[in-house]
Amino acid sequence: MANLEYRYGPMNSGKSMAILQMAYNYEENDKKVILVKSITDTKGGDYLVSRIGPKRKIQIKLNKNESLLDDKYVGMIEDKDAILVDEAQFLTSKQVEDLWFIAKNKDIPVICFGLKTNFKSEFFEGSKRLFELSDKFKELETICKCGTKARFNARKVNGNFILEGKENIIDGENDNVQYVPLCGKCYLNKVFMKENK
Repeated sequence: MANLEYRYGPMNSGKSMAILQMAYNYEENDKKVILVKSITDTKGGDYLVSRIGPKRKIQIKLNKNESLLDDKYVGMIEDKDAILVDEAQFLTSKQVEDLWFIAKNKDIPVICFGLKTNFKSEFFEGSKRLFELSDKFKELETICKCGTKARFNARKVNGNFILEGKENIIDGENDNVQYVPLCGKCYLNKVFMKENK
């Protein structure tokens, strides 16, 4: 019986590089992998892209109503040694449950990479369900500007931290939007307290 795993971390914690490295390692050992992401993540188009350069073609882009158990995908995943999911926070609860089913009943390891929380410090739907169902977890780390371990994702619009707005605005598509990894103290003082005065 295979595991469903969630490897999570804030922005700039190396999630894309980790998934690219993992795919490479599987294939170096003559194993077959398939890369999946939600259509919500439009960065990179049909590619998984790293902020530092490398990229790789995504085989399946799921919309909110699709499942890897749909007929059009079952044949694509059945002979794979692993399913690697990028930006898994954007999955629906049902899609996470389907990945859990695949790991347990089809015996294919599923390793998901994504954010734990949004810029409001609240769970994304997909990450919440992954924390409820996953067999294994690994936190990927980066640092805040102050030098402390970052755990939060803050959104800046026109250079100012905000706590209002749509949950899913992809950076890079809007020049005014930037995401910054912050430690708890910096998030509290620069974002949360400022917005809750």
